[in-house]
Amino acid sequence: MTLKIALKGLGIDSLLVLPTSENYRLPSWPPPDDFPVVIDSTGRVVSRYRDTVWDLTPWAKQALRLNFGDNPTRKDDPIATPENADIARQIAAWWLWGPHSVRSAVSLKARFVCLFPLFALCSTEGISAAELWKFPRVADQLAQAFSPSNAVEALTHLHALFEQREQLGFVILDREGLRRLEASLPNHQVKQTPYIPPRIWSYQVERLRTFLEDFHYYRERLEACFQFCVDIYTKYYGTLTGAFDRTHHSKKRHFSPFDPRSRNAFGIQFEYEGRFSEIAQRFGISDLLRKWVLPKGQSLDGAGRSIITLSSYFTMVGKVGTAYVLNFSMMRIEEAWALRADCLDVEEDDDFGKIYLLRGVTTKTIEDDDARWITSQFTEIAIEAMACVSRLRMVCAEANLKVPITPTDVHAPYLVLRPYEPWSNAKNTGEPLSVRPAYPSYQSIIEMYPQLFDLEQLKITNEDLQIARLITTTLDRDIFSVGKIWPLAWHQLRRTGAVNMLASGLVSDASVQYQLKHTTRAMSLYYGQGYSKVRLNEDTLNHYVRTLYEILSKEIVLLFSDRFVSPYGDSRKAEILKIVDPKDVKKLTKYAKTGEISWRQTLLGGCAKRGSCEFGGIDNVIRCGGGDRLGPCADALFDRHKKNSIQKLASLIDERLSEAPLGSPYHESLCAQKNAVENALNVLSTN
Repeated sequence: MTLKIALKGLGIDSLLVLPTSENYRLPSWPPPDDFPVVIDSTGRVVSRYRDTVWDLTPWAKQALRLNFGDNPTRKDDPIATPENADIARQIAAWWLWGPHSVRSAVSLKARFVCLFPLFALCSTEGISAAELWKFPRVADQLAQAFSPSNAVEALTHLHALFEQREQLGFVILDREGLRRLEASLPNHQVKQTPYIPPRIWSYQVERLRTFLEDFHYYRERLEACFQFCVDIYTKYYGTLTGAFDRTHHSKKRHFSPFDPRSRNAFGIQFEYEGRFSEIAQRFGISDLLRKWVLPKGQSLDGAGRSIITLSSYFTMVGKVGTAYVLNFSMMRIEEAWALRADCLDVEEDDDFGKIYLLRGVTTKTIEDDDARWITSQFTEIAIEAMACVSRLRMVCAEANLKVPITPTDVHAPYLVLRPYEPWSNAKNTGEPLSVRPAYPSYQSIIEMYPQLFDLEQLKITNEDLQIARLITTTLDRDIFSVGKIWPLAWHQLRRTGAVNMLASGLVSDASVQYQLKHTTRAMSLYYGQGYSKVRLNEDTLNHYVRTLYEILSKEIVLLFSDRFVSPYGDSRKAEILKIVDPKDVKKLTKYAKTGEISWRQTLLGGCAKRGSCEFGGIDNVIRCGGGDRLGPCADALFDRHKKNSIQKLASLIDERLSEAPLGSPYHESLCAQKNAVENALNVLSTN
């Protein structure tokens, strides 16, 4: 593969990135210093390749930056030498334009944060990251430099960079360095997400549904009251658009149209309708707002800004509705938070009747901008409630000239929107709707709306704890104990749903895998059956790469068998393996993982030399087999299982010798390789 083939167009999933964009394709590798990396919606170059900081905000739709550390300005800025910062830039560019490019700015940031401790370490030690493989003592410090939660992911990225070394143009860690890193990584035990005991799960679902049923009972009154309040603002400011452009109404903006003082303010003609508490009473929604939003003992009476209570209730609809959907779809919170008003599809099936599907975006283990989740018909009540509030808020958003609106936003707005009402005090209402508000934690919703749950009902009983520990053996006893409140979290809903589906016996493994959007069946089983001792991370590649290096250590156990022969006899083989008794396989594996016994496969068998080998051996056997007339390598072990392969190699060398010009370097090299192969075959035949 040539470099031109390896490099491709910028893969960031953003409306700002098009094949016609100036930053879409690199003109060379490495990129020119002035090459535009990030371009905003106005066409302005935000960041160029050589910049110390790349501002990824236009792509991420949130404040996001990469700091390469070669020009720190604050005490907490990362620090790297110019040489290492430049290597970090090349790797970041490789992740953007290389063969396996990232799709989001957040993914790029996560990779960068994961690997940057390596560049900081090399800078501190005064070496180039591109020569780290030459300094094993420095490389051995990486296991401590990386955070425990990121160490395996860092190994994965370093492994990928090693595999792409020819296109990339440099090596950070070679295969031996990667093996040593894997062997030194601590066992970072990721605790399983807790399974919610049935009693607590049922209680929270029941309360969420009660809230949603109340909304639908009062829906027409809520819609009428909202429209009435919007009309009042329209009359007060002349137009609804004028209600958002308060600079032209400097006098009016001092009073709310629900404030009695607005009646005669500044001689304007305005028919005062009363305080919001009176209007809420008129439309029959006072009891509803008091039940769910107002703290106990407080009333709607008071300042004119009490209308914010209505906005608070509408915002609560979005949060409660999202929680309800998560209970019956096993979506991730990021996926549910991005649903739009037209997300619910209902299909008719001859055998099963109505099938309810949620349509949205998933970008975790499976990247799909039109994914489907099978859901319960129960979610319809939540989707309809959120869609109702969303469409009401869109009326105000469309009237606000500061809010960028797309046709999709009007046709199918997000189910969760910021408050765009003219009386709202919400910030960032001038952002495009695609810049999503941050989603809250489940726990923060409970704290924000104390009327939602009775905390006594969330307290853990002895029976709750027994069931939870059967499914999740890693429960923290300091957090989960009898009498304490169960700390609900979004991901718990996902895992609890998976466990319940598998336990029912009515849903196949494959169906659960589809529902969870997992890349492998094993990932789904890990969630569903409580495999606490199996390390199955959602990033399956991490699992694969770590296993790859663990297998290398397992292979060393085979060296004690008669399968492997030293060209210098059993005494030399025993010397190589003398560090441990061959019967102590457990201890042997430990030494293999820590690098005290080394092993790499070659064409003739393998090599037990610690550290790197300057003579190769992977694709050239001259030094391994002594083809240079200096005798075989003392660290070589020949593999009886490879005897047929070695014989085929000898035949191939003979064929090439017949075509090689006599006296040429190529002919001499083939003769040396033939000698090495014959030496190996002789050793295998006589031992």
